[in-house]
Amino acid sequence: MSEHSAEHVPEDYFEPASWERRYAGEGTWWSGAPNAQLVDLAAGLAPGTALDVGCGEGGDVVWLAQRGWRVTGADFSENGLARAARHAEQAGVADRLDRWRVDAREFDAGGRTWDLVTTHFLHPPDAGMADVVRRLAAAVAPGGHLLVVGHSPSQHHTQLDAAKVRAMWLAQDLVPALPEGFEVLVVEQRPRTVVHDGRTFDVDDSTLFARRRG
Repeated sequence: MSEHSAEHVPEDYFEPASWERRYAGEGTWWSGAPNAQLVDLAAGLAPGTALDVGCGEGGDVVWLAQRGWRVTGADFSENGLARAARHAEQAGVADRLDRWRVDAREFDAGGRTWDLVTTHFLHPPDAGMADVVRRLAAAVAPGGHLLVVGHSPSQHHTQLDAAKVRAMWLAQDLVPALPEGFEVLVVEQRPRTVVHDGRTFDVDDSTLFARRRG
């Protein structure tokens, strides 16, 4: 459920235990930089409250908090949330962060809403992302925004396990999951250049950006 690629996929890759192991220890897994589509699409929004589902080590959480947002970082890995909290403290924005351990597949906002709900590279198995989008959309406040970004199926990913490939999606696949009252602002495969293992690739980010009408 993230941007790192590996040919070997453990049997429980899509479950919390796998990610608890991944985030155990002292090293870092990701760069700590915010995701490119978040920077591009959210930089112009007025700061308010934000929810980042699948926040991992907290790169996006920290970026939002540094820009004045009150952020809830949500993930199904307690170790990931601990890393996000540590990185927020190191960046001097720990007072702007709340933590929530939750599995996106069972996410229920319980009537709470945020001005921005975002998730990057969250890939539940067996085409489960549409259901996740329905759950996340319910957490967007009137006038607020929903940003969903993921891997687009492409030749770059052909070396991956078949289950990982099946979990990828196109932006337009998620539009029917939006409830009434949402205005779609961006629905496209957005190009991005990445460097992995010393090699440069052009990839597409499946990007859905929508606003809930006030």
